[in-house]
Amino acid sequence: MRNISDVIEAYLKKIIQSSNSDVVELKRSEIADRFECVPSQINYVIKTRFTLEKGYLVESKRGGGGYIRIIRLKPKSKQELIDEMGVVSNQPLSQQSSFDLVERLKEENLITEREARLMRRIMHRDILMVPLPERDQIRSKIFKELLTTIKMHD
Repeated sequence: MRNISDVIEAYLKKIIQSSNSDVVELKRSEIADRFECVPSQINYVIKTRFTLEKGYLVESKRGGGGYIRIIRLKPKSKQELIDEMGVVSNQPLSQQSSFDLVERLKEENLITEREARLMRRIMHRDILMVPLPERDQIRSKIFKELLTTIKMHD
């Protein structure tokens, strides 16, 4: 059974996909009312499920006339996406951030599901049994090398 966060995420993605643009503006309170949850639940979903690593930019304004603007970032080319991910991976990568980047590669059809599983396994904390912060630095280097490989074979 899916939890409320999964349901809210699916709903928001459906709204984005069905819109004529890659930008949607929503009212946090209206979404919370629709799902009979507190607005902080909406904040949680947006903060964790609509990240830069996953290809989204979120803007919000609080208050009575407040809104949440979700922008789906669409690279002009596969090369541009790989280059953007290379910039993101210049910083230490948490396991979740690396998994989000891998998922985006899969969504953009740059890798297969099998390749995504392999990449996630390589970057999992059980494999990289090194203390933090070195683990996140190693994960970043591994991800950059994987991007280089994808770039060379695309």
